[in-house]
Amino acid sequence: MFPMTSIGFASCSGFFSFMEIHQLRYFCAVARHGTFTRASQAEHVAQPSLSQQILKLEAELGARLFDRLPRSARLTVFGKAFLPKAERILREVSEAKSELRDMSGNDKGEVVLGIIPTIAAYLLPRLLHGFATKHPKVSVKVVEEITPLLRQGLSDGTIDVVVAALPIEGSEFEAQQLFEEKFYAVLPEKHRLGSRRSISLEELNAEPFLLLKEGHCFRDGLIAACSKARISPKVIFESGQFATILAMVCAGMGVSAVPAMAVKPQEGCKFIPITGKHSKRKVGMVTAKNHYQSNTQRLLMEQIFKTSGQRKRKAA
Repeated sequence: MFPMTSIGFASCSGFFSFMEIHQLRYFCAVARHGTFTRASQAEHVAQPSLSQQILKLEAELGARLFDRLPRSARLTVFGKAFLPKAERILREVSEAKSELRDMSGNDKGEVVLGIIPTIAAYLLPRLLHGFATKHPKVSVKVVEEITPLLRQGLSDGTIDVVVAALPIEGSEFEAQQLFEEKFYAVLPEKHRLGSRRSISLEELNAEPFLLLKEGHCFRDGLIAACSKARISPKVIFESGQFATILAMVCAGMGVSAVPAMAVKPQEGCKFIPITGKHSKRKVGMVTAKNHYQSNTQRLLMEQIFKTSGQRKRKAA
């Protein structure tokens, strides 16, 4: 009998080679994150241990999977060929485990939730508290990342459900809209437009703009709204955190914009609704169409809908 943690593959030489599930998981993590350091952090394992397991996997396969560059790890031609097979194996193993747990009829297990940073801080506390109260035996693992990485996680089965801005590219995904929210301009307290009850993007065109870094979908949504308004914001500073941007606005360094859920009283800043039909975003829940939905995943999805306070409906 083979170990439960090993997978056998027929090789061209006629014998079976065996590799551990965690080796495949580490390989996919490095491919997804682009560095051994970030992959080890995501997998909660020491980097030397992760690197050693990748080396063992390469030895088993007889091929180098990554080119080790000074600041990144790049898939070789062999790695690119092996990646979809490794992702499929991990997805099938995960789905098999979920099906077996469901057959036991127990309300327990683990579900992986992916969520973008511009939503996580505002939705997660209420969501996780409400879910833990109802389902104390279910463990929720949270992956807070930008949309492209969450989309990849859905594809390879390492993430069960994602909460992000819509639309999500890819015919293999199914999206359901949760809510829609307006954009708000953030101005220094003594700004010349600070007394306005609303403001247009055109009126902010000449202002020094503080913006989220590339990769954040809120940035993409705001840039798209500006494009439709035929303006190009003068970006002078970029950050990966709203907190940093708001601090800079309070210091008088420029203006910015945030989604409605990020609006809260803050000394030195004023939040003013931005007018225009494009100055808003849709937030939705996304799953992979052809992946098995476990009972724990369905329970979490129900809690997401309840927390969002919206009825189920398909995203346009």
